[in-house]
Parts: sequence; C-alpha cells; structure tokens
Amino acid sequence: MPLPRFDRLPAERQELILGVARSHFAEHGAEGASYNKIIEAAGVSKTAAYHYFDGREDLLTAVLDGVLGRLLSALGPWLPARDEADLRSRFAAGSAALAAHLQDHPEDLALAESAIGRTHAGPWLDWFGALVTDGQRLGVIRTDVEHGLLVSATAAVVRAADAWALARMTTEAPTGAADLPEGEVPAQLWRLLRGLWGGAVTESAATTGRSTSDAR
Repeated sequence: MPLPRFDRLPAERQELILGVARSHFAEHGAEGASYNKIIEAAGVSKTAAYHYFDGREDLLTAVLDGVLGRLLSALGPWLPARDEADLRSRFAAGSAALAAHLQDHPEDLALAESAIGRTHAGPWLDWFGALVTDGQRLGVIRTDVEHGLLVSATAAVVRAADAWALARMTTEAPTGAADLPEGEVPAQLWRLLRGLWGGAVTESAATTGRSTSDAR
C-alpha cells in the first residue's frame, strides 16, 4: 500500500500518479512496466517516489487494488434473491454491468486478470461466495461440492465469459458475440453455470440448453 506521505497528497495528484502508472502497467504488463519510466511520466522525482511507495511492487499493488475496487463497484453488492428467477435477474444485471465497465475501461480490462489473480480471498471471492450461498439457500446450487471450490469455479467461469464476449465484440469474425441475438451471451453463461451448479448436463438437456436440475 502507499506510504502515508502519498495519502497526504491532494486527491487530484494521487489520481494523476496512479493513472499514469495504470496506463503503463496496462500497456506493458504488470511485470513488464518500468518503475523509472512511470515516475518520470508522472513528473515525480526518484526521491519523492520513494516517499510515496516502497518500490515498484508497492505501486503495482495500489494500481491493482484500484482496478479491483472498480470491478466490485460495477458488480454492486449481492442482495439475497426471492427465488431462482430473481437470482438469475440479479446475477445477469451484475455480470452485464461488469462487462460494460470492462468494455468502457480498457486499462481495467487489461489489468483485470492480474488484479483478480492476486486475491485468493477477499472482496472479489466474497461476492461470488454470497451468490453461491444464496443459490444454495434457494436450492438452485448443489451442496455436494465444497463451497470454496464452487465459489472459485463460478468466479472463473464468469471472468472467462466476460473476456470471451468482449474479445468477440472487438473482432471482425462473422460469428462474433456481437452477431448473437440480444440476450444470448448471458443466456449461454447462465446455462454454463447451471451445469456447474446443478450437476452433469445430459445429452438431451444439452441440446435444449437445460441442466438436469432444470429438467426436474
């Protein structure tokens, strides 16, 4: 985390420094960006820089914490659902807001994997933990698999689906996500998750996009 002297800087100056750092990390990678080039571009002397951060990793942590905070803000808090339809509606709204944020903020998109990958626990998985717990309460999500594994798998599927959809939207491939009917991307994501949450998908259920638990 930043040193106390950084926190005493005006908010505009803090955001300028973190914004420059975010741009460099997004362009060159979390491991490839140069600390010296970042502080030079931000107009910070080396002496001042080490009063603000312990070093490159400290600055990177501050940037990734900011990225993660914005992703969680886009998702919004998970609120208990009334039933399966409400659970699906709330989940769809959160995942759509997250995808929209990533599409509108390419630097956050470039650093999302690094920001999420550094948190093996904490607020990111807490959101999906609340979702899984709520789904289990409603009988939508299986209980024969360890809770933490279900949470991690759910978060991974959602992140992969967001990355897939955004990548397809930015390509000129004729079968891109932009060519799919409206609502089909979240519908496919929901079918994936229902297969994960509700057990194996039978061959007949797969052809109709329904899991075995849906068919009951």
